[in-house]
Amino acid sequence: MEEKNVIPEGYMKNSRGGLDPIATVKDIDKLRDQMVKEIVSKSLEESKKLTEIKKEFFKSIQAFVELSAEKYGLKYGGKKGNMTFMSYDGEYKVLVAVNENIVFDERLQIAKGLIDQCIQDWSNGSRDEIKALVQDAFYVGKSGNINKNRILGLHRLEIKDERWQQAMAAISDSIQVSDSKQYIRIYRRNKEDGEKYDLVNLDISSL
Repeated sequence: MEEKNVIPEGYMKNSRGGLDPIATVKDIDKLRDQMVKEIVSKSLEESKKLTEIKKEFFKSIQAFVELSAEKYGLKYGGKKGNMTFMSYDGEYKVLVAVNENIVFDERLQIAKGLIDQCIQDWSNGSRDEIKALVQDAFYVGKSGNINKNRILGLHRLEIKDERWQQAMAAISDSIQVSDSKQYIRIYRRNKEDGEKYDLVNLDISSL
């Protein structure tokens, strides 16, 4: 591993950023330091290789999609997502997906205000479950974030109140795509169960 700063000969950098004479460092601490840095060094090398391989995969996919589109007189550009490619024998498949990260703008709070008005006016005790669902949906976790799926799940409630409908429209309008990321997953057919496919795992922590 490369050190960001040159360490003077005869010294080791400690966790506080200072320098300790090697002679004062215990042998077991030296061995631990060596082991950790060897593992991290190899991991960084493999991570770099996987990054380059991923780029090659997407270049191949892009070239193939453009070639396929040309057969129909279409020039295809932009991000490729939500597509599945199968080998001719059906033994392998490559899945490309786009994961969009959504956020809500100020209209989410407007929707919350409209929903609060509805709940305050509904005196029927049977509405308690809906109240609990709404409170749970707008609950802010320890990280300061709300659960997007619970917010969007409010649309499934069939409530005819005009304010509720306005609130749902405000939620829909408040959705903003902050960024998107492409994913690629590779599968091979399970030898024991020919109907299933197993993921080719490239995540070292899951192997």
